[in-house]
Amino acid sequence: MARSYLNAQQVAQKLGISKQTLLRYEKKGIFPEPKRNPVNKWREYTEGDVARLRTTLGRI
Repeated sequence: MARSYLNAQQVAQKLGISKQTLLRYEKKGIFPEPKRNPVNKWREYTEGDVARLRTTLGRI
């Protein structure tokens, strides 16, 4: 069974922030760097990652 990943835009929508804000928080170290796809180097997030980011934002 293939594992399902979310891209940065999908994660930003789930968190209620813009994609630019998500990337800025990563750059500042507020959010940890996500896993990268080995082929195209795109960010890949799991639902668990989204839950941790939501907790970091204080949005449970």
